[in-house]
Amino acid sequence: EFFDVIARRGSYRGEFEQSSISQEELYRILDAGIRAPSGYNLQTATFYAVTDELLRRSLAEIFPTKAVQLPVILVVTSQCIHSGDHNLQFETEDYAAATENVMLAITASGYAGVWMDGMMKFDGHTDAVRQLLHIPDSETPRTIIPFGKPAGPVSQRPKKHFTSVFTFCKTKQFERMSCLYKETTHPLFYRTIQPMYCADKYDLSVLS
Repeated sequence: EFFDVIARRGSYRGEFEQSSISQEELYRILDAGIRAPSGYNLQTATFYAVTDELLRRSLAEIFPTKAVQLPVILVVTSQCIHSGDHNLQFETEDYAAATENVMLAITASGYAGVWMDGMMKFDGHTDAVRQLLHIPDSETPRTIIPFGKPAGPVSQRPKKHFTSVFTFCKTKQFERMSCLYKETTHPLFYRTIQPMYCADKYDLSVLS
């Protein structure tokens, strides 16, 4: 079921049904974002649930898209906090991990939405959202996530083929065969980093 949710998650910008989202469902979705991995567990992501009609209308003026005409709009912010022996910060990583968890939780709950960080980057939009929702200067508004019950099908855009993004790295002390990956149809053996070795007759069991 988990992998099915990953496959079904899509950026939905179509029409939505006129339906409400219960507070229990909203809390469960936000809890998924809170439970995302976080550098040093600083948990620098913060969530704002905009359900007030007047505030949603104001957001629609900032982001002129029909996607914001929904009962709930989530705004995700981040904080730049340095910590640890090397004074590192994980603001972007924390925000992205939390937002992806939220998107998966939205999908698992039977809803659909869209991660709209692009429009947040337009001139003046960050400050406008900060002022509207009284977000403190220590936080940076990163994205809005309008979501609801989709009226149409939700589809995921095509992704890169497995062979273009996967590298299986393993070294074994067998006869060198640097072109093995071109001669096998093993589902987990597509491209490699040298050196690469194999046993007689391309026995791929040595690679497991």
